[in-house]
Amino acid sequence: MHSHSHDNIDWDARLSELREEDELTAPETGRLAADLVSDGRNCESVVDVGSGAGGAAAAFAAALPSGLVTLVDSAPELLAEARRRAEESAGANVRVRGVPGDVATAEPSDSVEPADLVFASLMVHHLPDQLDGLRRLSRLVRPGGRLVVVESGLWARTLPWDVGVGQPGLEDRLLAARQTWFRRMREEMPGSVRLPVGWATALRQAGLDEVTSWSYLVDRPAPATGPVLNVVLRRLRWLREAAWTECSAADVDALDQLLDESGPNYAGDRDDLYYLSADTVYVGTKP
Repeated sequence: MHSHSHDNIDWDARLSELREEDELTAPETGRLAADLVSDGRNCESVVDVGSGAGGAAAAFAAALPSGLVTLVDSAPELLAEARRRAEESAGANVRVRGVPGDVATAEPSDSVEPADLVFASLMVHHLPDQLDGLRRLSRLVRPGGRLVVVESGLWARTLPWDVGVGQPGLEDRLLAARQTWFRRMREEMPGSVRLPVGWATALRQAGLDEVTSWSYLVDRPAPATGPVLNVVLRRLRWLREAAWTECSAADVDALDQLLDESGPNYAGDRDDLYYLSADTVYVGTKP
């Protein structure tokens, strides 16, 4: 049974795509998890909220020398896959459990013990009330523990400035169209509440102290091949969803040419596609 989230995305149906995206970012996710659990603070319990296909959960399970990794997700198939991957990566002294839960509408703390570290990657922006979601997440953190939120610092870039069809600067216009689509999606989301501050300020408003942040790059230079190429092409199709209503007919035509597998301008045949993004990590400590 598939599960739709508040933004009307069927995340269970995206399982194979999420696995590939986890593979793309596995080195960076592994380093982040290792840094967070070995920075001199005691960390024996991690809660991964919105665990997706399990990339971060597996990284935490591998990084923890001992303790408990708890996964929370509202999509049943994703939760099962994330738990499987985390259990495969866990050492002998690390336990893994999965808890169905939706941080937007329920209080998962009833079935989740307060943890040393609560991790939420690229999920809070999907919640109708993002500040309320941060407050709910903070209630899963034990006193002295940390809430870690990862959100996009810079959206991914994949195309050269001039792709040879349409006008140069196509990707800039496609990303602007997607931003417009995202704004409308949030406006139409039932119960949506604006968050008119940055993430670091929002963590402080949620009651956390010692808020810090840093960013890291996911850099896969051209030529994109294998899973990287698959993610790039899927991203172009994702941009197409907003382009048809927000972009000019000329830009939509140019993008369609790039996505036409039988055409002379198919992006999958190029050797100059790449993937470059920056994600930002925000960390707050519970008093």
